[in-house]
Amino acid sequence: MKGKFLVLLSLPALAACASTTATRGPALPAVSDSPLNSVAGLDIVMGKTSGQLVRLFGDPQLDISEPPARKLQFASGACILDAYLYPPEGGGEQRVTHIDTRRSDGAEVDRVSCVNALRRR
Repeated sequence: MKGKFLVLLSLPALAACASTTATRGPALPAVSDSPLNSVAGLDIVMGKTSGQLVRLFGDPQLDISEPPARKLQFASGACILDAYLYPPEGGGEQRVTHIDTRRSDGAEVDRVSCVNALRRR
């Protein structure tokens, strides 16, 4: 009985020795079956490659690579669009799986309106 008591008393000390190192998650959104794929007007962006986006919007203002993901940012006076590209499950060239849009002050803006505004420049 005395041995069990000592073991129970030592558990908090052993727990304090355990590693508490946290791992940093990805800064970019994870690959998912995005509901954006079915939004009318976003089909010109969703599933596209970086080359296709450049042909559509011009050169990105920002290009960040965090393997396996890549973020391209396109901006105009009307809005900012962040396009997140990931390689398909079977491999191949990265494609847009998610987008975020906002105004320069951070306020929300309609995604389709932003895509259309960026195309007109």
